[in-house]
Amino acid sequence: MAKLGKRTTAARAAFDGKTNLTVEEAVALVKANATAKFDETIEIAMNLGVDPRHADQMVRGVVALPNGTGKNMRVAVFARDAKADEAKAAGADIVGAEDLMEIVQSGKIDFDRCIATPDMMPIVGRLGKVLGPRNLMPNPKVGTVTMDVKAAVEAAKGGEVQFKVEKEGVLHAGIGKASFNEAKLVENVRAFIDAVNKVRPSGLKGSYMKKIVLTSTMGPGVTVDIASGTGN
Repeated sequence: MAKLGKRTTAARAAFDGKTNLTVEEAVALVKANATAKFDETIEIAMNLGVDPRHADQMVRGVVALPNGTGKNMRVAVFARDAKADEAKAAGADIVGAEDLMEIVQSGKIDFDRCIATPDMMPIVGRLGKVLGPRNLMPNPKVGTVTMDVKAAVEAAKGGEVQFKVEKEGVLHAGIGKASFNEAKLVENVRAFIDAVNKVRPSGLKGSYMKKIVLTSTMGPGVTVDIASGTGN
């Protein structure tokens, strides 16, 4: 068995026996132990009581974190003519139509968010098998199929986070950086949990949020008291 490093050993000791903390306590613990040589991402993972195989239990949405994510989001936009110019002016990193489709088909996906105007969807639709598994497929439900490309690009660049439940009802996202102060991370965590709470499937019976865990890129995770996270 490989010997654990001093940093990992210390982190595990700090987390030992700690569970179901308040949001504030969990943020403080995770942040204090995010001691890697780079600015670690603070991540949230949620286990939801839904079965995403059923369309009426699919949980997805978008939230504008009050303090951003700390990540430099690269944005691709499928648009032509004036809308392409609008996207470039708003700060989009990659803009195109058929040429962008060919780039994506070649396997080069150098972006974190994909936006498209409605008239581009016949082109974008061909990329479903490539973009879908990466959760990059533009979707009107989360504002990435729109004629207002300026607002969509600015939102993506400003710290907007998309979320979508995966198999087994698990949902996860980055909600900030270890360099953020605790108050900003707490605000972001609460905003994310609130956004997930608001898209609870109307017909769902039983528990919706089963477990919430906070962690950093290289650190252990700690469970968050659900009542603390939802304000109940």
